[in-house]
Amino acid sequence: MSESTRILVIVTNAGQYEKVGYRTGLWLGELTHFYDYVTDHGCQVDIASPVGGFVPIDPESLAHDVLDELGTGKRYRDREFMTLLDDTMKVTDVDVGDYAAIYFTGGHGVMFDFRGDALGAVTAKFYDTGRVVSAVCHGPAGLLNVPLGNGDPLVKGKNVTGFSWPEEEAAQRADAVPFRLQDELKKLGANYSMADKPFETYVVEDGRLITGQNPGSARAVAEAVVKALQST
Repeated sequence: MSESTRILVIVTNAGQYEKVGYRTGLWLGELTHFYDYVTDHGCQVDIASPVGGFVPIDPESLAHDVLDELGTGKRYRDREFMTLLDDTMKVTDVDVGDYAAIYFTGGHGVMFDFRGDALGAVTAKFYDTGRVVSAVCHGPAGLLNVPLGNGDPLVKGKNVTGFSWPEEEAAQRADAVPFRLQDELKKLGANYSMADKPFETYVVEDGRLITGQNPGSARAVAEAVVKALQST
């Protein structure tokens, strides 16, 4: 892995649930925990979103106890860093050849805009060309519409994880989400697994596909991505 190794981070543009009035968006720590680790280990990061432009932040990810985790609050107070979310790249403007890996952040917003055809095509190109594909929490929603060059869904036959239904119920969002992430992954032939207890750190690696279950798994996903890039 060289100092020029670049990772593309995908964030949501969706700021509210479609069926209920709650606000949502990016879970900030799932960006900052990953960003800080990979940049500390020599990677460069670019941030893109499905339609480009502004990235809303889930207000619950700004609670004091959450901001205290792994320096997220420090990043939230960093005007230069937060400005990165004011005008993100549009995913269709991305040149996959510039990047060694892609990482899907979570937050409930992604459940409404990560299944688009354009994002799926970009992700398929990452995987088909030997690059690392990673996601955390609700971020694996970005893996649900990724037809590979051989015609198979990216997750078919792969070992994966993602935000579990018990965690969704504990978060009191079971009535607000448009689908059950773990069930949708299974429908595509993925071998889905979860931690023994909700919200425990849990990461699954299957070759170049790396997934984490929940917000507390973002740093561990970053560690696995850096390790994978160092071995290539």
